[in-house]
Amino acid sequence: MLIRTNTSGFNHPVASEITPQGVYQGRRDMIRLMATGAAGVAAAGWAGRQAMAQTVTKPGKLAALPGVKSAVSGAVTMEKVTDYKDVTTYNNFYEFGTDKADPARNAGTLVTRPWSVAIEGLVKQPRSYTLEDLIKLSPQEERIYRLRCVEGWSMVIPWVGYSLSELIKKVEPLGSAKYVEFITQADPKTMPFVGSRVLEWPYVEALRMDEAMHPLALLTFGMYGEVLPNQSGAPVRMVLPWKYGFKSGKSIVKIRFTDKEPRTAWNKAAAQEYGFYSNVNPNVDHPRWSQATERRIGEDGLFAKKRKTLMFNGYEAQVGQLYAGMDLKKFF
Repeated sequence: MLIRTNTSGFNHPVASEITPQGVYQGRRDMIRLMATGAAGVAAAGWAGRQAMAQTVTKPGKLAALPGVKSAVSGAVTMEKVTDYKDVTTYNNFYEFGTDKADPARNAGTLVTRPWSVAIEGLVKQPRSYTLEDLIKLSPQEERIYRLRCVEGWSMVIPWVGYSLSELIKKVEPLGSAKYVEFITQADPKTMPFVGSRVLEWPYVEALRMDEAMHPLALLTFGMYGEVLPNQSGAPVRMVLPWKYGFKSGKSIVKIRFTDKEPRTAWNKAAAQEYGFYSNVNPNVDHPRWSQATERRIGEDGLFAKKRKTLMFNGYEAQVGQLYAGMDLKKFF
């Protein structure tokens, strides 16, 4: 049997030259090639993901905070990482102003040392953790997550931290604890827009307990291999990649466990626009912004065709079961 190489790179028998004895062998060869090809693609995908994780450039601006490879499903996207400059100069942190550039301009006043986080409410082990104790509580991991803002833009950011569940297990919530509340620092002396009428202060966010226990929910201390810059929520924040960015509370000083659904900052400000869950959902629009598409900062120009938004920001395989049977238009 003669074999001819085609442009796909596989060696296929030419139909007119196959002998009856060669049909079975040809099929076996094709199955073998497909199997090894699939394995090769999987291996190449893993190698590519590892290579991307290893090539994240450390900015060299702040103290190093390296993270080990994460084994959590969905923890490392293979998408292009957004430039550090874009991430740190285009963001929302209303304690420092409402313009995208305000946090970078104004957050230098934030004092992040010393810092402590109080654990309160329905737990067996209420206590106050120093920042140093929190950092040492579990090994730091690097997670490369997509971030999606409700305003219709997105980024890809390498964070450093560990699953919030590691802290939750340490403090031992009571069986009556159904929600976890995150309270941001609210110091008008160091956060100049605290007290403005745009929101009720302090900034409060919250999760259902099963959401908080999900391994993708990241208690975060760094990004790009360094500690968090002030404008990005230093010294400790949450990162929840399947939810809109405002759900990830920054500069956290209290974590409270409760049996009642907390009222969150944006839900208090405009309940008809900001639901408790705030999961990324291309099928449920915000009154002012379509959620069907998004613009990737640093990649998609203002006049470029927008990319489609993924359900749960692309983390549906990991978190979809948390919302099985829920009406996601009602519980938005």
